[in-house]
Amino acid sequence: MGRSVVNRGTERCEQCRFAPRWCTCAGLQTLDCPLRVDLLVHRREASRPTSTSRLINRVLPSSRVHRFSPDVPLSREQIVQPDRTLWILHPAGELPPAGVSIASLQILLLDGSWREAARMRKAVESWGRLIRLPPATPSRFRLRRPNAGDQYSTVEALIFLLETLGLPELAAPLRGQFELHVYAGLRSRGAVDEAARFLATSTLEQALPTTLHNLQRRRPQL
Repeated sequence: MGRSVVNRGTERCEQCRFAPRWCTCAGLQTLDCPLRVDLLVHRREASRPTSTSRLINRVLPSSRVHRFSPDVPLSREQIVQPDRTLWILHPAGELPPAGVSIASLQILLLDGSWREAARMRKAVESWGRLIRLPPATPSRFRLRRPNAGDQYSTVEALIFLLETLGLPELAAPLRGQFELHVYAGLRSRGAVDEAARFLATSTLEQALPTTLHNLQRRRPQL
């Protein structure tokens, strides 16, 4: 087992939230997205390094982040765009309808534990249409263990939605950023063997070869 840099109280990058040794910022790629993407982040989730809402917000600079606190009522007007159709991604919803104009959509992603997401759903489900994703491949979010086969990280849900809507030119680079996030997270925990197994089935070596090479270079230990 390699040395972990997570549990030593080490400093973290303000952007990617990884320790400097595993900072992924050099590989960041930003994307322009025709969808309006909003993230409702539970207040507890906001401080978790494994949260992927920060990653989405960095890759999609046009996305907006809203903090959810159970004791602070949400305002629909603060989030919902009057000229857009709101889809709230949640496994309890219906499959995406066909023939929807992408430019007319607003997507609300709920970021938190499954229990927290259930609470957020109750607070916002009357605002729009609950949408679930078609069956997809198993989650690759190795930084947490899913509770069920249809549960994914927030960024994976967005990737699958982009694929479903016929936007592979956005889904593919976003997936590359997600895979980089997971790999760096595993290495920062000292999970060298698990990171190697993850990399063996990853698109990283094709998507971000230079970034991956630079990340893997041996550096002086501080």
